[in-house]
This record gives sequence, structure tokens and C-alpha cells, in this order.
Amino acid sequence: MVRFYIIAASIVFSCNLTCINGADQYMTIRVIDKDTGRGIPLVQLTTVNHRSFVSDSHGVIAFNEPGLMNRRVFFHVSSHGYEYDKDGFGYRGRAIPIKAGGTTTLKLQRINIAERLYRVTGQGKYRDSRFLGLDIPVREDLPGGVLGSDSVLTETIGNMIYWFWGDTNRSEYPLGNFHVPGARSKLPSKGGLDPHIGIDLEYFVNEKGFAKETCKMPGKGPTWLDCLMKIQEKGKPVRLFGMYVKVEAPLNIYERGIVEFNFATQFWEHRMTFPDSQKVVPRGHPFKHRDSDGQYFYFAGGIPSTRVPATVKGILDPTRYEAYTCLIQSSESIPDVRRDNNQNLSFRWTTTDPVLSVNLAQRLVQAGKLSDKEVPGLIDIETGKLIYAHHGSVYYNEYRRRYIMIISQSMGRSMLGEVWFSESATPTGPWKYARRIITHDNYSFYNPKQHPMLDSKGGRSIFFEGTYTTMFSGNPRPTPGYDYNQIMYKLDLTDERLNLPVPIYSRGIQGDLKPIQSYQLSPANKSQTPVFYALPRTGAETQQIEIGGHPFWIAKASGPHLLSLWKWTRADQTPLYLPQGTTAPAGYKKQVEAIGYIWKK
Repeated sequence: MVRFYIIAASIVFSCNLTCINGADQYMTIRVIDKDTGRGIPLVQLTTVNHRSFVSDSHGVIAFNEPGLMNRRVFFHVSSHGYEYDKDGFGYRGRAIPIKAGGTTTLKLQRINIAERLYRVTGQGKYRDSRFLGLDIPVREDLPGGVLGSDSVLTETIGNMIYWFWGDTNRSEYPLGNFHVPGARSKLPSKGGLDPHIGIDLEYFVNEKGFAKETCKMPGKGPTWLDCLMKIQEKGKPVRLFGMYVKVEAPLNIYERGIVEFNFATQFWEHRMTFPDSQKVVPRGHPFKHRDSDGQYFYFAGGIPSTRVPATVKGILDPTRYEAYTCLIQSSESIPDVRRDNNQNLSFRWTTTDPVLSVNLAQRLVQAGKLSDKEVPGLIDIETGKLIYAHHGSVYYNEYRRRYIMIISQSMGRSMLGEVWFSESATPTGPWKYARRIITHDNYSFYNPKQHPMLDSKGGRSIFFEGTYTTMFSGNPRPTPGYDYNQIMYKLDLTDERLNLPVPIYSRGIQGDLKPIQSYQLSPANKSQTPVFYALPRTGAETQQIEIGGHPFWIAKASGPHLLSLWKWTRADQTPLYLPQGTTAPAGYKKQVEAIGYIWKK
């Protein structure tokens, strides 16, 4: 009888817990993109008394706050790159009748061009969805015991995607894994999740179930990993190499080298150490590219400026790493600058001279060896201002038939929270104009990494993720659950806002004293520089012109970083179209008004 009452009491207690904790005890608040109808992660709802709630990866909030049930509650609504409409007093928010078991939907306008999809790493990605009894796409609340991870590296091996991260947090203690955790997931085409839905990670774990240290190299401080290089030489198995760095406080790199991943043990093994005198050091996510010199890995933390032959022998030989640079090593504290006969910067591949970084370029400007306009960087298509690139990735895109750069910015609207899109016909550029695709309000989102293996619709949709963190932002309020984690975005490359100016090259010919003019999209040789920039297809407030059989689109009105384009005529001669500041040969007459506006070279 006693046993019966114990069992009965347990059933009643269990029932009460179910009732208390069941989905019907929550108010469901859905936050969706006004245009797509998709749930938006990372939307913050804040009450008048400053209680905050953040939507999960499904874009839902399970609300059950004592004292605020069964009444109207006003929520301020905010999210990086999204906006809720203002009311009559200028507040972006709404009063919601709160009732257990009820549901309401908030629609936000996306300001970002890129669409936020879900959180990739960390605990409770679908926390509120679980409370509400909703289906979720991943298997665990805490895969690998990971609470948060820094920047990601990926590569495909067979049917799997291999993932590696930087410093990683755990639940047991503030200090976690500082020697490269790793995981794998199935390719979408091989049974993995659709990248629109999520990533189901299978971590490499230690005996305690926490993501293990896969790359602990000897020496003080953390081990960081970069530059994943996949090689499969004829008749041999696939091999995966990477570059490790050893770091000591305060972020001083004192050793670099090459490691190889052992797929059987799931550990990285040392293969080579770069000498301290190494002039050319790779940095960033590599891609393969073949040109007249052979096939190489190009390294792209920004504009691809280093490479190495895509062979095991090349990777393991420090003398085979090359820099694409206009600099010449000198006996002075800063290098000299190499120029051609027209005094333009002259770039070439070399193993002995440094890359022209922004910091080095600024020192060269101060020394009078470089002009301000020669400082490397992208130009904001909207303002004409220089963008100081931080870090990102470059990959070839089949749909655009160009190399696509997704890169974060230093010292923009936010310290490291602005992400930009740019493209080029060749790996080495020119890379010129860029469009902002993600913005953050006083928060960092750095090291965006494209995942070309996830591209969909023939490359029309690309996917990338970055590290969302308060680090370097000055923001003292980290977002619970999301901070120091990876967030996935999708970018639709058919968006007309990504129609950016491309370089236009002159193909002028002087024959029988009759000037003939033609422009083309490709240079006649590697040293040729553009004459101007124009759009490759129609855009808002543009007009088409055709010169020498090639159509381009130019702006109708003046604006930042634009020059007027003028038509020059002469009897019995082909008209010439020349940018502002250029004079036609004798006998040509300039029209009274410019025909339109082109982008500066």
C-alpha cells in the first residue's frame, strides 16, 4: 500500500510538473522577416522595466514571466540589421496581450542584404522552441559540451564537412579549449541538413564528452589554426594540411608552422616550422587557382596576396610561399615601392618581399613613398569612402563567374561589426567597390567565412558565418546564449543591390590617323590598369552606353566617387568617350553636357 501511494504521489507530482512546464504555460511570440516570412534569430524584446528576451534560432520566444501574464505588455523590439516600425511617439515596439497558450507574430523589416538564418554553435540554439514543444532540426542542446567558439575553418573530405574553431568555452569553468576543437557534419547532398535549416555537428570529444584539443603544439599559450589545404595527389589518399600559430600574451605570435590532420586519431600532427626569418607568411582561407604559372593555393584573409604551389612538396617548403606585392625590401626601416614606366604601382609574385598591408601602406604614405589614393582597400559604393578590411574569405562563384569576397571591416559604424560584399574577375583583382551586407549596433561580427560547399541554386545563394561577440566592441552587455558563437547567414546573389562597378579597360588603336576607341572588361596584359569603372548590367538610375560594340551602364546623376563621361566628336571620325580630365586629340569637339557618370578607377 505504501508503495502504491509513493507511485501515485510521483505520478501526481510528475503531472503537476508537466502542467507547470508544458507548452501551454507559455505565450508564443514569433518574430519573422516581413519579406520572407522566415523566423529571425537574435531579436531582443525588452519590457518597460528592462527585462529582455531573445528569439532563438527558429525566431521564437517562449514567454512566461510572473506578474506579466494576463495583461498587455509593451516590448521594445530591436535586432542588428532589422527594424520594427515606429509608433506615434517614435518607439519601435508593440504592446502585446499576454496569455498562456496564446500566440502572436511580430514582423520586422530587414535592413541587411544578407539574411540571418540560425546560430551554428553553443548551447540552447533552439531553447525556446523546446519549451514550446516545436520540432527542432539538431539532436542535442549542448553538442560537444560547447558554450561558444571563436572563428571557424571548414573543408570537405569525402561525404563530410570538417569544422575547426578557435578558443572555445565550456560549462564547467571559464577556461575551455585553447587548442582547436573540431567536428564534422554530413554534406547536404549526402544526408546532411539543408543549409537553410541548420548544421548538425558531431564533435570530436575527449573522455569527459567535451570537444577535445585536436592541435596542441608544444610551447606556451594557445594554438590557433588557419589556412586549411586539401590535397589529393594522383594515386594517393586525401590529405589535409593547415598552418598553426603559437600565441602568448598579449596576442604575440612567436611560432608558425604546418600541421597535417590524422583522420584516424582526429589530431593534427606537426610537419614543418617556418623559420623566424620567413618573409612571406600565409594568412586566411585558401582556394585553388590555376594560371600560367601552374596550380596554387591562394590565401585570402582579404585580397588574395600570398600563394604556394598546390602540392605536398610546396606546402612543406617555406621557400615556395610567394607574395603578390609592389614592395622591394630595402636597408631602410620600411621597404621601397616598385613602379612601372607610367608611375603606377607594379605588382609581381616574389618570395623575398612583404605584402602591402594597410598598416605598412600608411607608414609609406608618411614617408612620401605612397599617395593616399594608393592605400589598399575597398571603396563604399554608397559613400565613396575607403573601407579598412579586417578579415574574410574569397571563393569563385559559378553564378557570378567571378571571385566573391565577404569581409569584415575595421573601424566602421561598429568597431568590427560591418560585413561587406565585393567581387573581381581574377584573384588578385582589381578589388575596388563594395556593398555593406550586414551591420551591427555596437557589437562585433568578425572573420566571416563562406561555405562554398553549401552553395545552392547554382551559386545564386551562398552561405557564410562569423563570430558574434562583444570583444573589441566596447559593449559591456553580451547577448545571453549568442555571445561568442557562430551565426549563419545567406546571401542572395541575384539581389540588384549587389550590382557593383567593374573595371573597364581601354583598347584604343591609332591607325591611318583615325582614332578608334573600344573598351573591354578584361585587361590586355597583367600590368594594364582600368580607365574607369561601370556597371556590367542595368541598375537603378542608370543608362546604357555602347562603345566599340561593348555595352556598359553608367549613372545618370553625379554622386560619391563618380566622374563625368564626355562625348567628343569630329567630322568623319568615330566619336570618342572620355572621362573627366582627359583631353581628346586635336580637332575633336567636346559636347556641351556630359552623357553620364562613371565610377573612378
